[in-house]
This record gives sequence, structure tokens and C-alpha cells, in this order.
Amino acid sequence: MIEPFGIMPDGQTIDRVTLQGGGLTASVITYGAVLQDLRLDGHDAPLVLGFPEFAPYLIHSPHFGATAGRYANRIRDGHLELDGTTYQLDRNFLGKHHLHGGSKGTGKQVWKFQDHSASHATLRLDLPDGHMGFPGDLTVEVTFALETDGVLDIRIIATTDAPTLCNFAHHSYFTLDSEASASEHLLTVAADHYLPVDAELIPTGEIRPVEGTPFDFTTPAPIVQAFPIDHNFCLSNSRTELRTVATLQSLASGVTMECRTTEPGLQIYDGAKINIPLIGLHGQPMSACAGIAMEPQVWPDANHHDGFPLAVLRPGETYEQHTQYVFSRTTT
Repeated sequence: MIEPFGIMPDGQTIDRVTLQGGGLTASVITYGAVLQDLRLDGHDAPLVLGFPEFAPYLIHSPHFGATAGRYANRIRDGHLELDGTTYQLDRNFLGKHHLHGGSKGTGKQVWKFQDHSASHATLRLDLPDGHMGFPGDLTVEVTFALETDGVLDIRIIATTDAPTLCNFAHHSYFTLDSEASASEHLLTVAADHYLPVDAELIPTGEIRPVEGTPFDFTTPAPIVQAFPIDHNFCLSNSRTELRTVATLQSLASGVTMECRTTEPGLQIYDGAKINIPLIGLHGQPMSACAGIAMEPQVWPDANHHDGFPLAVLRPGETYEQHTQYVFSRTTT
């Protein structure tokens, strides 16, 4: 059932739908196509960071649960050259770079519910040509579905009427127990390489082996070993079939989350800069490393590096991302 969740400053109503299935309960809101809450049967605490009310999302949310785009992650200098034409994108990161589609990216737009049932919901958003500097009218739909055996299934499709960049990412911050910090969660990532970044978190262009670095999560290790981490792990050179790319586990609760995706990259952010004095879903303020973002996507700043996977979408093509987060709990 769709219910009102809040009001935008311009008077638009923000709606919420609550889904159930596969041992999960999820709430999705039309602001940012945000996953506002997620619960696992038999586990009391929420699995994601968020707010119980709408107003804090407008001021305090570091993209909690958002569908980030039309280009997730960073683009150096907000600069885009495509088919011989140069575009200046919104520079909303440090006043000089582009981040998550700009200051009014898809994670901050009001979407509309297209379809929903007890266990799924589809939301749609239409972005006009020139929005945040990008060329092309872009239509995007995201479907959240709860499937058997603890599967949160997320499918994103998009089309355009002109060549543009298209790269979406689900941006929940996951926390698998009731601790104030998730830094001791065990992380495993099926990636032999990662992207080093400069002091402004822009990829240097190097594709570096993880071996011998704190970013080696090829076997389970506490995420704190790479603190602070906000880096892309290189899963493949292009979009592929759905496969398991990472796991996150809390030994304290016995909850494990498996991440499956079609995407060539996985951005891992440990939430090191979280500092929110307001009470969140967990009933307490949120501080550094309160949750871990695991964002399947194309590699950041891809348009500036020949060796990176392409993020260009052209008329007649359909962008399709398929990602699953799969939850289970070991009981003693």
C-alpha cells in the first residue's frame, strides 16, 4: 500500500510503499528512489542506515539508500567531451568535480511509482536534456523486488534520445548488527585490482593490484584494514551476467550479505565522514563508519580514461543494471 511519507519544500508529496517477501521487509520512497528501511526476519536491527521521518533526508542524508545518477560517483572537473562536443556538468563536489549526477541528481529527485505489488515496486523518472549539464532526455526506471531466500533484487533500465553518459548505483549504507560502527564487518571482494585516487578522490588512472595493499579483500578481512576507504574495485572490463562479487558479514549478529551484480565496478565506502547528530532508524545518532556503502556501477571518471569501461548510452540502446543483495543469518 502506498502512503504519504513527507512533503517537499515545493509542496510535492513524498510517498512510501512497504514490501514483504523472502524473509525481508523493505520500504521505498519516491524521493530519490530511496530504500528507506530494510529488515530481516529474526534480526531486530535495520540492515540499512536511514531516517524514520522524511525531513532529515533533505539536509542530513549522505545519499542514504538513494538511486544515484545519471552518473554515479565522480567526474573530474565536471568535464565531459562526447562525440566532439564539450559539456560542463554540475560541479557539486568540492566546488570543482561532478558527483552522483550533480546537486539535483536522481537521488534527490521526486520519482513516481509506476507499478507495485506486495513484494515489488517500480519507480520512474524523466530527466530533460541539459539536466545537470548532461545531453539527452533520459528515462529511467528502477524496480525493487523481494524474492525468496532473502534476496533484495534491484533492476535499473534507462533509455535516451541523444548520446549521453549513464551510470546508476544503489547507495544504501549497510550495517548488519546493532553496533555503532560497522568497521569490524568482514568484507570479501572478488577483485584483483582497484583504482587509486588523488587527494580529491578522483581516480589517478592507474589500475593497481590489490595484492600487498590494505585493499586486498580477496579473503575475508575487517573493512577497517583499509580505513578510510572510498574506492572502486575493478570486477571486470564491461557489464556481464549476474554474478557474486562481494560479501559482508557481522560475526556479532551472524548476518551475512552477498552482493551480486552485472556491473564492472564496485565502489566501497566505509562511511568515514558520517557525522549525523539526529536519531536514525537504529535509535541513535550516526558517526563514522556507521554503515558500509557497496555500490555496483561503472568505474568512476570513466570518460577520462581509455582503459576504463564505457558509460556511454546512445539512442536505440537500453541501459540495464541488475543487482542483488542477499541476506542470511546463522543462528547458534
